[in-house]
Amino acid sequence: MAEAATIAQTRAVPARRHAGETAVAWLLAAPATLAYVAMILVPSLALVVLAFTDYELGAPGFRWVGLGNFTELMADRGFLRSVANTALYVLFVAPVSVALGLAIALLIEGGRRGRALFRALFFLPVVSLTVAMATAWSYILHPTIGPLNALLRAIGIDGANWLGDSGTVLLSLGLIGIWENAGFNLVLFLAGLTAIPRDLYAAAEMDGVKSAWDRFVTVTWPMLGPTTLFVVIITTVRAIRVFDTVATLTQGGPNKASEVILFTMYTEGFSFFRMGYSAAITLLFLVAVTVLMLVQNRLIDRRVHYG
Repeated sequence: MAEAATIAQTRAVPARRHAGETAVAWLLAAPATLAYVAMILVPSLALVVLAFTDYELGAPGFRWVGLGNFTELMADRGFLRSVANTALYVLFVAPVSVALGLAIALLIEGGRRGRALFRALFFLPVVSLTVAMATAWSYILHPTIGPLNALLRAIGIDGANWLGDSGTVLLSLGLIGIWENAGFNLVLFLAGLTAIPRDLYAAAEMDGVKSAWDRFVTVTWPMLGPTTLFVVIITTVRAIRVFDTVATLTQGGPNKASEVILFTMYTEGFSFFRMGYSAAITLLFLVAVTVLMLVQNRLIDRRVHYG
């Protein structure tokens, strides 16, 4: 009996120790868990509920409308226009930003001097305040006093009203978006290029790969597969959620030519106080982004080469 009691006591010690470690782990994780529940999970659940109501900001109550908000969205020409504008913006900004970031990264990586300086210069738009940069772009693109049109007039070309014309406003915002995202992509691609073993280039040269283009195709591009996948997804997300430059420079105008999904969501919620309708837009936006990221990941991941 004494021997059995000793064995049971010996087995109980690790069990108590494991229970104590589990309790400590939960205590350490409690602040982050509470923050996640309070700041992400609960607001997300509230968003889903509000999307099916007619709640207005400041109203004492609300009425359940089911799919009414979503039905109205599908017939709302303003919302459909913002979806089309966002799609055009993403299709222009995302691929050009990725390609430009990669091209500049290759040039900097291939150079011998000034790497740190060029990294800082191209990364500057990422760390700068969007509102401050938008103010600078507002001056640059001004139709009468802007330096861009002044330069065009000097060579005999009539400049456009870049932010005030329906035909050029989305293009102008897209160019600003490329300027913002290219530096961010540059840093990511530089990290990926640094991680490529130099031995691979030496081995490729021994196999007859001599030109810079052949080295890029046979070594650099395949080894940059995981980095490219990450950059494409991040850039697409950043382009889809464009808001600051639109709100600062154009406020969706002229004639809704630059209105994007997030600006429509903001306007409906905080200008017209239609929180239920705004929540429906947000829910559709989140679902669309999630589906796009999953599809993008599946398509690109098949072409990624892991070294």
